[in-house]
Amino acid sequence: MNHTNALSDAALKYLALEDQFGAHNYHPIPVVIEKGEGVFLYDVDGKKYYDFLSGYSAVNQGHCHPAIIKTLQEQASKLTLTSRAFHNNLLGEYEKYITSYFGYDKVLPMNTGVEGGETAIKLARRWGYNIKGIPENQAKIVFAEGNFWGRTLAAISSSTDPSSYQGFGPYMPGFGLVPYDDLIALEKAFQDNTVAAFMVEPIQGEAGVVIPADGYLKGVRDLCNHYNVLFIADEIQTGLARTGKMLACDHENVRPDILILGKALSGGTLPISAVLADNEIMMQIKAGEHGSTYGGNPLACAVAMKSLEILKSEKMAENAEAMGKLLRSELAKLNSPLIKLIRGRGLLNAILINHKDPEVSWELCLHLRDQGLLAKPTHGDKIRFAPPLTINEAQILESVKMIDAALKKLSV
Repeated sequence: MNHTNALSDAALKYLALEDQFGAHNYHPIPVVIEKGEGVFLYDVDGKKYYDFLSGYSAVNQGHCHPAIIKTLQEQASKLTLTSRAFHNNLLGEYEKYITSYFGYDKVLPMNTGVEGGETAIKLARRWGYNIKGIPENQAKIVFAEGNFWGRTLAAISSSTDPSSYQGFGPYMPGFGLVPYDDLIALEKAFQDNTVAAFMVEPIQGEAGVVIPADGYLKGVRDLCNHYNVLFIADEIQTGLARTGKMLACDHENVRPDILILGKALSGGTLPISAVLADNEIMMQIKAGEHGSTYGGNPLACAVAMKSLEILKSEKMAENAEAMGKLLRSELAKLNSPLIKLIRGRGLLNAILINHKDPEVSWELCLHLRDQGLLAKPTHGDKIRFAPPLTINEAQILESVKMIDAALKKLSV
């Protein structure tokens, strides 16, 4: 079935422009969005959709949250960028706000999530040399198989996905891999005293919402303590209320040594990321050794403070917890033979599709689009369901009806 046939001439025009003039490094669902509000997106023809991707969890607070947009507009009319060559009146306020919010001594502000990952690795290597005493140029960072934290050369060097790394070598040295959710393998890796850090997602998002066994994060914390290895938590997708707690690490009451945040730190308005750590780690990097032209810009500082404030004032973690349970229970009631497994925590959820055709997940997402719900497959047979954290009970129930109708369009 050619699902582009259902698109208007206006939509097809925009698709053609992207195809002709843009790099082909993405394969989007064929829909052209013009407007967003709360949990909804609207295409160029005015059709309304539930957004069940939330910009890969960048839009936790909902599309165009009025308070975030007001803050953005007010600050943009006064000052947007000074670079870090000069001080500005908001950076210190933001640094105090976010370090108090998460309980760390220092923050290093960056822009994109992948920059946050790169920053954390640089901090860990420098700490490894200066504090742990690792010989120069020998520091190792261990990652979990199935990880995803971006597509820079460093990020793909830690990847186990050929579509990310194949044809882009040579790769970053000093990176090691262990199976996810495997404390025995992790302890074996830590017996190498040149390991400076273990970087891990508390829940693997891009891999299809893979949730480790209870106690895994606590086990990671204990092993890091025992072997003097830094615990780096990549909470770019799982953090900021998405999983029903402010951080996914909070489900096991563990505190990482280095915390990476991004995505919803801006409420989906502009790229903002942050790396938090205590003085012993953060103060290893001196002036001129790391930075970014846009990192810590006043526009980002104002927006991030408002975005964080809204997560708490509107109780978004609590809503994510309640609505996530409802979503999973309602999906289970469908008893669809096409759903092999439902998994998730809070409003970070996924279904695994049971079908012999590897393309059926894509086909299902096209049917979902036609019903009025936008989602996208990841790694073939998995579809994430992660709406904005403002979604309510009636909207969850309506969404599940759309999912049910789309599933019924497919043969088993």
